[in-house]
Amino acid sequence: MALNIKRLLVSQPKPTSEKSPYFDIAEKYGVEIDFRPFIKVEPLTSKEFRQQKITILDHTAVIFTARTAIDHFFKLCEELRVTIPETMKYFCMTEAIAVYLQKYIVYRKRKIFFGQTGKLEDLVTVIGKHAKEKYLVVVSDVHKEDVFTLLTAKKINYTKAVMYRTVSNDFSKDENFDYDMLVFFSPSGISSLLKNFPDFKQDDIKIGCFGPTTAKAVKDAGLRLDVEAPTPEAPSMTAALELYLKKEMGKK
Repeated sequence: MALNIKRLLVSQPKPTSEKSPYFDIAEKYGVEIDFRPFIKVEPLTSKEFRQQKITILDHTAVIFTARTAIDHFFKLCEELRVTIPETMKYFCMTEAIAVYLQKYIVYRKRKIFFGQTGKLEDLVTVIGKHAKEKYLVVVSDVHKEDVFTLLTAKKINYTKAVMYRTVSNDFSKDENFDYDMLVFFSPSGISSLLKNFPDFKQDDIKIGCFGPTTAKAVKDAGLRLDVEAPTPEAPSMTAALELYLKKEMGKK
């Protein structure tokens, strides 16, 4: 049975593991899947960071909610010729993020802390036990405010430090953009689509997305949402795609 969907664009980097469900879907349904992020993260320059008038060494602890934040923090410190003292403490959203610190520092349990569940509330509970520290929170230019709301509620002394930004990953003139389905994971992906293709007409092109904020961005842009995750039947984007393609095949 031939499917109407032959070519799919997933707006994420290509999976590093060959065991990715995307490859199984491509084989099972005979579709071609391209991986091409619509957005990329880039560092702030040291000049841009200085405009925030933040002195990194005025702080005794740093909060990281993502590995990207760790990379940009240490790169910026290097550019600014700031030597981080041995006494600096690090608070991370998950153990995996904490372990990633080994790329830059000697991992010592007495100065690295993380939440047990990966939930913000859990991390802030840990931070609350070290309420005397002065915290630097490393974020992107586009970020949620929930971490700051929780820190303020606990009367934690913190500074918000924007160290990197999310920008549109532009398509070149000779890049072929001929897809039957586009899959998005963030509202900035939708913004990038419209920036790259201001005359974009959806017509028969299917759009899939992950997460409620992305779904809202699709609808706000006046586009039709065809495949949505997570749902009770499809907790992941690949599960939602599989369900959709299976249904399409059944229609033939």
